[in-house]
Amino acid sequence: MAQDRKTEMERVLEKQRQSHIAARPEPMELRKDRIRRAINLLKNNAPELNRAMAADFGNRSPAQSMMTDIAGTVGFGRYCLKHMDKWAKADKRHVQFPLGLLGAKAEVRYEPKGVVGILSPWNFPVNLTFGPLMQIFAAGNRAMIKPSELTQRTSEAMARMVSEAFDEDECAVFTGSPEVAQAFSSLPFDHLVFTGSTATGRKVMQAAAENLVPVTLELGGKSPVFMGRSADFAKAGERVALGKMLNAGQICLAPDYLYVPEDKADEAVHGVWQATANMYPTLLKNEDYASIVSDHHFDRLKGLVEDARDKGAEVIEVNPGNEDFSSTNARKMPLTILKNVTDEMTVMQEEIFGPVLPIKTYMGIDEAIGYVNGHDRPLGLYYFGEDDREREKVLTKTISGGVTVNDVIFHVSMEDLPFGGTGPSGMGSYHGVEGFREFSHARSVYSQSRIDIAKLGGLKPPYGDATMKAAKSMMK
Repeated sequence: MAQDRKTEMERVLEKQRQSHIAARPEPMELRKDRIRRAINLLKNNAPELNRAMAADFGNRSPAQSMMTDIAGTVGFGRYCLKHMDKWAKADKRHVQFPLGLLGAKAEVRYEPKGVVGILSPWNFPVNLTFGPLMQIFAAGNRAMIKPSELTQRTSEAMARMVSEAFDEDECAVFTGSPEVAQAFSSLPFDHLVFTGSTATGRKVMQAAAENLVPVTLELGGKSPVFMGRSADFAKAGERVALGKMLNAGQICLAPDYLYVPEDKADEAVHGVWQATANMYPTLLKNEDYASIVSDHHFDRLKGLVEDARDKGAEVIEVNPGNEDFSSTNARKMPLTILKNVTDEMTVMQEEIFGPVLPIKTYMGIDEAIGYVNGHDRPLGLYYFGEDDREREKVLTKTISGGVTVNDVIFHVSMEDLPFGGTGPSGMGSYHGVEGFREFSHARSVYSQSRIDIAKLGGLKPPYGDATMKAAKSMMK
């Protein structure tokens, strides 16, 4: 069955590639039309997509889905429409003296790569499919999409909607098992975008390497929160709680652990606890609070907490309604704060991806910086505080994909900022002009002067004095 699907995907890839070649150069208006169709697809089908996401998770607020998956993605599409003419203009480049005076010219043209594959995840299944698609279209490419099998209803709905809005040679969706995803990642695309875990990202990159397919990997990791001594711990706690509880912490940029001054640990915990209780006075029947997506992920999170407890962590469950979570199959988990964590605990070795929040303490900020630098570079990094010198020290001494200061996650929602990781948290980026260029080929074009430059520069044999004179001139 997987081989049949691979054959079908190969057929569509070849069809898209041939259509792309035959249509060159496609007008900008056609690119814009594709983006407008994608925008209208989301707007017209928002209620159905929100219901599908809620059903896939077990519980997920339609209001949350509307903000994170529909409205934000529509806004990004409009941003692309506004800027793509400017992005697509050729860059004039400098030529060495005296070539410019003699009529030579140089430019970089940003041209479509061809067919781009998208392997999208389950946590924001619509946004992380259609977000990159907007810039793939803006850059003039065709697209093939393999969404997650974990959000099956949403994936099937997107497949049907895309088939109604786009011809197969423009955009096509393939649903199915992990084996289908594996076959998809091995196709000879002109570019491949993957969003997911670091472990799976390594496999995707390995499969893409067989065909020398360039990849954009949006991965994750353990995004730290530095709380400086000058932070407003109540306000910081509220913002951390909001970011950690959104989608029940199932976000690649969710704050993974807090690093706080040793004598401020209780104040930091109280700030997060109180904010969580204010926003979520109850959880089990609260539509605003998402379920964990599957039994496997739910059991994994419970295992992280039990492992930490067994190894000496203090476990603080934020359960203001005193609800009994043991007697439900709703896969809802209260925010669980862990104090006294150590690196021997699994929760400090893996990306958490759920409502579990370890707290580490430091005596001086250099200790916290050293710890973060001693581990994999994270996708996001967060600093809270009003000490400008300390903030700049944290930013200049650490490396991460992106940063939000005095909040969490928000940098990804800034349309004009590139979003991406570094090292184990990913490579490449989209959003901003950088995203357009990610999905474009930067093609150098040099136009030679009518004058015989090679002869003038001593580049033609037989070599002699003119050659040595030119070489010496180049080294000045």
